[in-house]
Amino acid sequence: MLKNKLTNNQLSIGSWVTIAHPNIIEIMATAGFEWLCIDMEHTTIDLSMAQVLITTIHAKGMKALVRVSKNEEVIIKKVMDAGADGVIVPMVKSKEDAMQAVDYVKYPPFGKRGVGLYKAQEFGTAFEKYKKWVKEESIIIAQIEHIDAVENIDDILEVDGIDGTIVGPYDLSGSMGYPGEFERDDVKQALEKVKSACKKHSKPLGFHVISSDSTLLNEKIEEGYTFLAFSLDFFFLGDKAREEMLKVKGN
Repeated sequence: MLKNKLTNNQLSIGSWVTIAHPNIIEIMATAGFEWLCIDMEHTTIDLSMAQVLITTIHAKGMKALVRVSKNEEVIIKKVMDAGADGVIVPMVKSKEDAMQAVDYVKYPPFGKRGVGLYKAQEFGTAFEKYKKWVKEESIIIAQIEHIDAVENIDDILEVDGIDGTIVGPYDLSGSMGYPGEFERDDVKQALEKVKSACKKHSKPLGFHVISSDSTLLNEKIEEGYTFLAFSLDFFFLGDKAREEMLKVKGN
């Protein structure tokens, strides 16, 4: 169970969904991912399609996370009501941001989420069961993708209800003025600060390995990252197509 793995800081590997079709889920399920994250921040996936994808992910025995478009009450409430197991919340930069994310996922007295009866509550037939599930099993991941988040990382990790972090390397380096320049010393130092804080607070250290090269994934595992998003649907598709066509063309 993903929640238990996060609680115990055990390795969990998932991937990122950007293509709005359930067949993508079925294909990626054959790879053995434990969870898939539906990206609603940088894609055209809407709420109706997100619900279809969540249902397909569950049907294939995986956990369904949603990277919401922003840390905002309505979108978080809607994806949770649609049946998501949890959310990855972008641009969490402070303790207040982290508390806000928890408030939007959890019902009172642990949060401030409004009650609606929809798919997650089995259309009104299982609210008490779902209420207990939200309290004990719902997942909230703070995306660390800004230098302000790095500076406030201890405060963020101290917020009750935050289950872990995931570093967004492009935006983090971009917030420092160097988008995509991951090898700069100051970018590496920022990552080390996040890593040290997660270890100090016994929180899962997450990272989105954008490349489809498993060598890079294994490097992150060796570095101590335990919540890992491995590449994206379109890179797995595109990289393999380009690789094989290069062989055909001979150069």
